[in-house]
Amino acid sequence: MAHSLLRGAVGVFQLSRTATLLTGTRSYCQTEPEPLTVRQQSSGIRRIIFNNPKKRNALSLSMLESLRENILSDVDSDDLRVIIISAKGPVFSSGHDLKELTSAQGREYHTKVFHTCAEVMTLIQDIPVPVIAMVNGVATAAGCQLVASCDVAVVTEKSTFATPGVNVGLFCSTPAVAIGRAVPRKVAMEMLFTGTPISAHDALLHGLVSKVVPEERLEEETLAIARRVCQASRPVVALGKATFQRQMAQGRDAAYATTSKVMVDNLALRDGQEGIQAFIEKRKPVWSHKAEKAHD
Repeated sequence: MAHSLLRGAVGVFQLSRTATLLTGTRSYCQTEPEPLTVRQQSSGIRRIIFNNPKKRNALSLSMLESLRENILSDVDSDDLRVIIISAKGPVFSSGHDLKELTSAQGREYHTKVFHTCAEVMTLIQDIPVPVIAMVNGVATAAGCQLVASCDVAVVTEKSTFATPGVNVGLFCSTPAVAIGRAVPRKVAMEMLFTGTPISAHDALLHGLVSKVVPEERLEEETLAIARRVCQASRPVVALGKATFQRQMAQGRDAAYATTSKVMVDNLALRDGQEGIQAFIEKRKPVWSHKAEKAHD
């Protein structure tokens, strides 16, 4: 039996390769599926790549489960500092697989799809390392929701973003949670009511993405941000990310109370004191990357 080797592959399988099996003088074919997502990691940077371009990298239940697995794998390891999510093909993600949303699948299955999607989107914001979307193409519906959920989004000039569910009779209510927290209310409502795509530059103008770059510089610009994150202390970044998400949901006074306490907690970290000492001594800090305290 001849098997095709899958490099860096983790996840649920859907696409297929063909292997030839020989039994005596008889031969027949058996399919060996390719992964829906591909995971690679080097120097603290994890790459998660959507690998189903033939289906426009739709966020099927299997794709969402594969993405969740790739995010959670060793997520608390000191070796992981940042995650980049990207895609093969001209479509970053077209959103949910509508074939999974017919009456034939039933309410229970539909509930599982949206529960899993919400879990993945909140997971992206709750894990201790930053998550960067690297987009070169179309991101619609739940695909646009994913971009909005990431901490940073670097996109090419040709990328577009839309919530076209209303045009097929399924209002993008769950994508609206992330998008409505990323762009002004009236911009979000126009996107949701009309389904009309917005350009990369409009997405930047309204705060949906962080940076728009030429296609040939996408990888370079995204990795530059990721490497800069890797230069910081992991527990300090983790504390900062968690605190930012928490205070954004609070009123002004409560947010100041929360962040003032966290600043004091940050100073108590070993890496917090190391950074200050390094600045005073005019040297580069030597991070422990451990959530250890320097004092109570």
